[in-house]
Amino acid sequence: MSDKQKTLKAEVSMSGIGLHTGHQVTLTIKPAKENTGFVFVRTDLEGTPHVEADVNYVTTTERGTTLEKLGVRVHTCEHVLAALVGCDIDNAILEINSAEPPIMDGSSKFFVEAIEKVGIEEQNVVREYLVIKEVLNYTDPTTGSELTIIPSDTYEVTTMVDFGTKVLGTQNATLKDISEFKDEIASARTFSFLHELEMLLDAGLIRGGDISNAIVYVDKDLTPETAEKLKKAFHKDNISIRPNGILDNLTLNFPNEAARHKLLDVIGDLALVGVKIKGKVIANKPGHFVNTQFAKKLNRQWKLQKKKNVPDIDINKQPVFDINGIMRLMPHRYPFLLIDKILELSDKHVVGLKNVTFNEPFFVGHFPKEPVMPGVLQVEALAQTGGILVLASVPDPENYSTYFIKMDKVKFKKKVVPGDTMIFKIELITPIRRGIVHMQGFGYVGDSVVVEAELMAQVAKNRIDE
Repeated sequence: MSDKQKTLKAEVSMSGIGLHTGHQVTLTIKPAKENTGFVFVRTDLEGTPHVEADVNYVTTTERGTTLEKLGVRVHTCEHVLAALVGCDIDNAILEINSAEPPIMDGSSKFFVEAIEKVGIEEQNVVREYLVIKEVLNYTDPTTGSELTIIPSDTYEVTTMVDFGTKVLGTQNATLKDISEFKDEIASARTFSFLHELEMLLDAGLIRGGDISNAIVYVDKDLTPETAEKLKKAFHKDNISIRPNGILDNLTLNFPNEAARHKLLDVIGDLALVGVKIKGKVIANKPGHFVNTQFAKKLNRQWKLQKKKNVPDIDINKQPVFDINGIMRLMPHRYPFLLIDKILELSDKHVVGLKNVTFNEPFFVGHFPKEPVMPGVLQVEALAQTGGILVLASVPDPENYSTYFIKMDKVKFKKKVVPGDTMIFKIELITPIRRGIVHMQGFGYVGDSVVVEAELMAQVAKNRIDE
């Protein structure tokens, strides 16, 4: 299965009203080039300002997630973002001529249908992932709401909601794979409790509210005064309560529609992390505040992962070259052959491995009471890994050697000791020209960078055959 970035095949528009503003608004979703992410464009404002779907732009989370950049706001962005993630899209431009996308029916259904109408196309850049390797958690001490993510090979989400009311009670919902979003989650509509609805109406909010785009759970007596307010707000001649405790004759799409909508909100809010996620999210009483706080934590984790650039490697898989293969390519031999395996190899990068054992000859004299691998040998191991990148590309590697000509920006970040497994990742900074190789190298132990350096080497033909 290909894992390239995706966008829409063509642009698609839809119109409706904004939930909180009540303004008529048109949303146009357009294809975007690779590595764009999701970007809102306010076409109603001078200069058509852009607001990226970035969790660091979240300002308020009351009744929806609001982004703000340089004074330009986008309200209630989560439902359309959930649709984009649910359709497995990476890049899209979202043009709106008001401050918030149309609420439609309060779900992601119409956005998903619009995207499917124009189709999805694969792009030329491979996707990146925030791969969860350890449990991460965020808890809101005020509400007890909690989001946790644990390692998983796919993106999974489970939500558990308990509002302490008889009418709604406790509900759970689970999304095992993002491919289930369209059928299982997209049509779950937003909801409110009657007591909240009254407060919002009194505050002049939800001007675009309607029975058709919000489920209203009746958690208090429906007084004649409240009924009059609702009739006026919803332009209805009559307001009644269904036997299942829901206002008017709205039919639920799912018995646990509230929990499914909360799951939809989690997916929409976590879209603001800015990268696809591999991990299982468990959300207990989620809400926009706790969702976006958790998204900030994941965003920091992603930036750290990008900075460390830790290769996602299975050290137990069949290597590209074992020690015998390495010796066929390189002239080095014990005790100066400092790599044991090559795990990945392309025309632009290589990943190698060294098991650091107590039997290494340098430990005899290098701090023998507290053995530490010499930094210069770590750099040499990086260089040898880079040498494989070059020598594997020539038809007769036994006739060539690589020689250091420059080291730059060398940093040693952590001691390397017996028992460590070092992973070396080398990437070309510029294409190989006239036998000159310019490389960026990193050495890792676990998730920590222990050494890094820019290296330059020259590939030269051996003068004397062995």
